[in-house]
Amino acid sequence: MSHSQKRRLANTIIFIVLAIGAIVMIAPLLWMLTTSVKDKQDVFALPPKWIPDVFHFNTYVEIWEKGPLLTGITNSLIVAVSVTVVGTFTSSLAAFAFAKLKFPHKNKIFLLLLSAIMIPYPAVMIPQFIMFSELGWVDTLLPLIVPGLFGNIVMIFFIRQYLVSVPNEIIEAAKIDGSSYFRLFSTITFPLIKPAVAAQLILWFMGIWNDYLAPIIYLNSPENQTLQLVIANYNATYAIQTDYPLIMAASIIALLPVLITFLVFQKQIIESVAISGVKG
Repeated sequence: MSHSQKRRLANTIIFIVLAIGAIVMIAPLLWMLTTSVKDKQDVFALPPKWIPDVFHFNTYVEIWEKGPLLTGITNSLIVAVSVTVVGTFTSSLAAFAFAKLKFPHKNKIFLLLLSAIMIPYPAVMIPQFIMFSELGWVDTLLPLIVPGLFGNIVMIFFIRQYLVSVPNEIIEAAKIDGSSYFRLFSTITFPLIKPAVAAQLILWFMGIWNDYLAPIIYLNSPENQTLQLVIANYNATYAIQTDYPLIMAASIIALLPVLITFLVFQKQIIESVAISGVKG
C-alpha cells in the first residue's frame, strides 16, 4: 500500500469516527425538535418515530399560555446580558492591570484571586444567602446580577494569559505619547483581545443562561423566575400528564438565545482558537 493510499485510508477512518460522534451528539437535539411537533402518543411509539406523520406546531402557541414563559425569558435576558456586558468590561480591565501594569504585590494578589476558583459554590452558598437575605435581596434578580458585575475569575485569568504575549513595547510607546491608562486599554489593548473576550463571553453567557442552582435558591415568585425555573416547572407539571411535546417546545425556545449568541460570535471564537494555537 502506497503512502497516498495509507493517508487516504487514515482520513476515511477519521471521517467515519467523527461522523459517528457528530450523529451521537446531534441525535438528542433532533429528537427534542421532532418531539416538540408530535402527538403525545407518537412520543412513545415503538419503533421510535423520528418524523411525525403530522406536524403539530400549535404546541409552540400553547407554551406561552401554559406558563410564564415570556417572563422567564425576560428575566434570564436581564440577568445574562447585564452580567456578561458589565462583567466582561470589568474582567478585561482587571486582566489588563494584572498583565501590563505595575503595582505592589501584583502576582500575590493574582494568585489569591485564582485560589478562589478552588472554593466550591456550595461552600459559600449559605453565607451568601444570609448576606443577601439581610440586604432584602431574596426573591429579586439582584443576587444573580450584582456579584457578576465585578468580573469573572476564569475570564480574568484567560484574558491575562492572552495579554502576556502582547509586547510591552506597544504599551510603553503609547505611554510616552501621553495616553492615559484607560485609553491604553480602550484603543490599544481591547482590540487585541477581542477574540479572547468573545470566546469567554459566550461561555459565560451559556453558564448564566443555563444556571438552575442559584435562581432556585433566591427566586420564589413566578414573576421573578428565570427561564430554567419556568421549564423545570413545566417538567414537574406536564411530565405527569406525559405532555412531552410541550416540554420539548419550551426547551427549544430556551435553546435559541444560546444558539444565536454562538452564531454571532463564532468568527471571534474561531479567531481566538487559531491565534492561541499559533502562539502556543
